[in-house]
Amino acid sequence: MSHVKHFGAVGDGRADDTHAIRHCLEKSDGQVVFPRGVYRITQTIEVNLAKLGRAALSGDGGVATLVMDGPGPALRIVGSHTGSAHPPTIKPAVWERERMPTVTQLEVVGNHDLADGIELEGTMQATLAGVLIRRCRYGVHLVKRNRNLLLSHCHLYEGRGTDAIGVYFDGVNLHQANLIGCHISYFAHAGVKIQRSEIRNLQITGCDIEYNHDPTFAAPDSADIWIDAREGTVREATIASCTIQARKSPGGANVRIEGAPNALSTSAGLWTITGNVIQSQSINLLLRNCRGVVVSGNSFCSGHERTAVIERCHNVALGTNTIDYNPDYEGDRMDGVLIRDSSGVMIDGLVLQSIRAGDAEKGGAIEVHDSRDVTLANCQIFDPTQRGLHLHNVREAIVHGCRVAERRTPAAMREAVLLTGSTDPTLAANRFDKGTQGDIVRR
Repeated sequence: MSHVKHFGAVGDGRADDTHAIRHCLEKSDGQVVFPRGVYRITQTIEVNLAKLGRAALSGDGGVATLVMDGPGPALRIVGSHTGSAHPPTIKPAVWERERMPTVTQLEVVGNHDLADGIELEGTMQATLAGVLIRRCRYGVHLVKRNRNLLLSHCHLYEGRGTDAIGVYFDGVNLHQANLIGCHISYFAHAGVKIQRSEIRNLQITGCDIEYNHDPTFAAPDSADIWIDAREGTVREATIASCTIQARKSPGGANVRIEGAPNALSTSAGLWTITGNVIQSQSINLLLRNCRGVVVSGNSFCSGHERTAVIERCHNVALGTNTIDYNPDYEGDRMDGVLIRDSSGVMIDGLVLQSIRAGDAEKGGAIEVHDSRDVTLANCQIFDPTQRGLHLHNVREAIVHGCRVAERRTPAAMREAVLLTGSTDPTLAANRFDKGTQGDIVRR
């Protein structure tokens, strides 16, 4: 174990400790400890695993702070792993000298507009645990190729600038990544973002991902979780047991997953989104050009434009979820589900309360346009402002066991169900109350 102060680091927040920390890394046995103090650096501390061997950096229980006073990452951990996670592809040198580099119990603070937190490249089993990263452009930045990332019980907070991202998968080939029990908040562009990458086996579990938003037009597509697979592929992933909430932003979403517009929608899919609280953005959930997505067991509220927008998707199951509003923060919400140009969509077991979406001519709590093979089953829609269901040019549709209830006196909704275009669904075992224009209206 080597303490950086034994190699000349001062830790007073004023002296430049860059050289001393580098010297400690070169001479240590791999276990580097930062005792209590504030360690100012002006250049990246690179941990070259092939050269230095196994490395573990610790903030001695969380009492040490590393302040990056220059551009780039405070810490860059670089390995030489070029294989997959399949054991035969891992070279003996990687197991012997590079496996599981760790950073624990250390605070990293950016003090430059282009300062980042921790960058990972070519690593096998990189483990970040109990780390606090603040005021950085990118909190954790993954590039090129990595395998088996574990990001656990970390605080990523208050990103720097309008392009700030908490965890950034940036042009990376990465399989097996777990984000567990983390707080990721106040990054203007995204809490978690994947872009230009090939990702498989991603788990985001038990995290608090909040207020990653920009109410100005500086970041017009901000999101708490932004999966951009328009270039690259992102499949086999889970978002579970998280609180995901923000504030209304132009073009913003709590969860945004978007694939390339190919015929089979193969670049983004095989996702499960379950057991989350998702609320307070322009759109709570946006799926575009996705395939094979299951959304169930979530509590949604306060979608200022819509709760869920599903566009050009195939084989989506929107299961048992509640879409409600928070009476403490009602605001100018709209809520509701909008589906366009999609096929193989099952909506089963939704409970929707007081949805405001739509207008006098179109729209409603659940709105489906230009789609086919859509089933709406066992949904409860209470007191919609306009109407419960609007289906337009929907082929091979089934509406079964649904309830659209008008409980206000006098009745305020226009119709329970509006059918327009070439829509001719199979209707069975439903109960629809009459609105001011009737129960089932065809135009």
